Amino acid sequence: MSACAPTRATDPSRPQSDHQPHSPPPGPRRRFHIAGADLSAAIAVFLIALPLSLGIALATGAPLQAGLVAAGVGGLVAGRIGGCPLQVSGPAAGLTVVTADLIHRYGWRTTCAVTVLAGLAQLGLGCLRVARTALAVSPAIVHGMLAGIGVTIAVAQLHIVLGGTPQSSVLANLRALPAQLANLHPAAVTVSVLTLTLLRLWPRIPGRAGRLLRRIPAALVAVAGGTAAASLSGIRVPKVDLPSWSSHALAGLPEGPALGLTAAVLTTTLVCSVQSLLGAVAVDKLVAARPGLTARVERADLNRELLGQGAANIVSGTLGGLPVAGVAVRSSANVNAGAVSRNSTMLHGVLVVIAALLMVPLLELIPLASLAALVMAVGIQMVSLHHIRTVTRHREVLVYAVTTLGVVFLGVLEGVTFGIAVAVAVAMHRLARTRITHEQKEGVHYVHVRGQLTFLAVPRLSRALHCVPQGAHAVVELDGSFMDHAAYESLQDWQNTHTAQGGLAEVTGRRTHTRTLTEPLPLAVEHGESSVGCRCRPWTPWRNHQCERPQSAPDADHPGAPGGASGPGGPPGPGGRSGHQLARGISAFQRNTAPLVRSELARLAREGQRPSQLFLTCADSRLVTSMITSSGPGDLFVVRNVGNLVPLPGEESGDDSVAAAIEYAVDVLQVRSITVCGHSGCGAMQALLDAEPGGAPTPLKRWLRHGLPSLERMADESRPWARLAGRAPADAVEQLCLTNVVQQLEHLRAHESVSRALRDGALELHGMYFHVGEAQAYLLTEADGGKVFDHVEAADRSA
Repeated sequence: MSACAPTRATDPSRPQSDHQPHSPPPGPRRRFHIAGADLSAAIAVFLIALPLSLGIALATGAPLQAGLVAAGVGGLVAGRIGGCPLQVSGPAAGLTVVTADLIHRYGWRTTCAVTVLAGLAQLGLGCLRVARTALAVSPAIVHGMLAGIGVTIAVAQLHIVLGGTPQSSVLANLRALPAQLANLHPAAVTVSVLTLTLLRLWPRIPGRAGRLLRRIPAALVAVAGGTAAASLSGIRVPKVDLPSWSSHALAGLPEGPALGLTAAVLTTTLVCSVQSLLGAVAVDKLVAARPGLTARVERADLNRELLGQGAANIVSGTLGGLPVAGVAVRSSANVNAGAVSRNSTMLHGVLVVIAALLMVPLLELIPLASLAALVMAVGIQMVSLHHIRTVTRHREVLVYAVTTLGVVFLGVLEGVTFGIAVAVAVAMHRLARTRITHEQKEGVHYVHVRGQLTFLAVPRLSRALHCVPQGAHAVVELDGSFMDHAAYESLQDWQNTHTAQGGLAEVTGRRTHTRTLTEPLPLAVEHGESSVGCRCRPWTPWRNHQCERPQSAPDADHPGAPGGASGPGGPPGPGGRSGHQLARGISAFQRNTAPLVRSELARLAREGQRPSQLFLTCADSRLVTSMITSSGPGDLFVVRNVGNLVPLPGEESGDDSVAAAIEYAVDVLQVRSITVCGHSGCGAMQALLDAEPGGAPTPLKRWLRHGLPSLERMADESRPWARLAGRAPADAVEQLCLTNVVQQLEHLRAHESVSRALRDGALELHGMYFHVGEAQAYLLTEADGGKVFDHVEAADRSA
């Protein structure tokens, strides 16, 4: 087991394939094939889409067949042409308010014509390749729009749940609600309550039976339960009425004022396009979270997705269907069910068409109150508390609130317009808002500039700088990321004048090396260091870094400097270089970083930690977890030990620290993923390879015994070796580092808390390898039956 062990890739005893890695398999090629995963995913999505399509059609006031037409066309047309293979399209709750308003104003046939025109507009946008522009819309506007639509849906469907009829607007529904509560329809309320109860409790069934039953969609169970209760008990409630397809209304020529129809087309185009494009981006993220899928599913082509959605809307409107858009609920169900290609989306559309033609008698047993309860629950879920917390944290709650209220009381287009206006105003306010203060401490004059330094702030900056006396020591602290030409010249002129008059001028700040309209200030430095200080990057390791200082400003504490605390090669004493650099680093944090993170840390102190990941890695000083994961306070629950080892349960010999951290992270913090991260040049793996039998059982040797299963796995000829981005590992140490990550993931599964969370689908395990010399992170994936650590960038591109 030494470093001279042969590399598995060059082992002549291993059989070699006669075919190239990417060559087609021998034998006749089949023209069409549906994977079993696609078939099961299509059935799962179909069972969700059927009741939701009928419910959305009911909520809009359209013929109920229109929902089935839109679901079938969305699956077949958008599924075949669209640019996001796993996104499922159909009638969406986000379009309910728009479509209901169109039907109320212009009638059903004109609404179908508007859908066709909106599809043509989407085709034009797709040909112009402007899909990425839609992603520039602030998330606060999108979430506010969906929340407003959700409120409108919930308030309208509440009347049907109570046994009445919804009004044409939110205000009218609210005004009619007291009278409706005074005249409840007990049968409708009973069916609705049963539907909502099943919808709420079905995903929470515990135990092994719950895991099996949860494979059946809750929406289907809820509607089926309400239908069965109404049929078996003989309750008399209004039910689904599907007229003959021969009398189904198709699109007609648009009738109405040109300006109103134009606004209707624009609104439908906007809502359909934005919802579909954002849904495609979300599906990409879901696919990326499943490493086994990333190599098999193409990343979404947003312009092609617009073309697919446009074609689907043209066909759906022509056939008398509702507007079509990407639907988040069905898309996430498609990915989670294991779909691997667009065949699952298309097959779901085929199943909807079959159901619409052959299952009419069964569909007509469904009570309208049950569908209304289902759609009302969907509307309530569109008002997401998570989104509200997110926009509040980013100080965009005003944009969210204005958009939501605008959609509720004025309409979707008006609400989005007001939201965009407020978002632009907030951005301009942030750009123009600059706080400039002047204070004197211990003979030093501090001018603190917080915010972006533009020409609008030049008069206030000049007044503050004018308060600094001639010949004084002045420090200008810049806390912003942008400085325009006017502000630069004003600050530069003052700096030159103050220095010429015998004063000392320093410019410090968080990002004073950020590019401006001109070159950086001559005295601008980073981390609050003076002009004669060290120009270190934020990620420079303080302990081993040798700062290059100007010869005119020797540092008495710098190694080798005259009178320094330690000479070249000498150990730093208590007051030497290490102690000085530690104190200097803490001082820079308190001066520059602490003010920026204090509010976030204060929030974490109030709310407690809620990390989403447990990150288990080596204690090696070269692994800076926050740097390689771009994480901050509260993001990661980190466990570090020598060799990133996970002892098997019962083998800790009195050291339960790792098991305790795992149990606390999974059961108390409820993390959603655990990552085991190894790295190149790991000293623990080298020690395992070089270990000789016998010798004194030192603490290090006792700990490294938990890595012996990795050595055994590496020596097992029946297991394929892990590869690094398609290549063989460089040497035995690197091979053991990769193998150790795979082995420790298996050890994780042996812990009761982890195995329980994995069974419940509440936890994911990930393997990661960081090559220190390349500064490159690799993620573990399954490929060709083996373990492959692939580039993160490559995984992102193939998503």
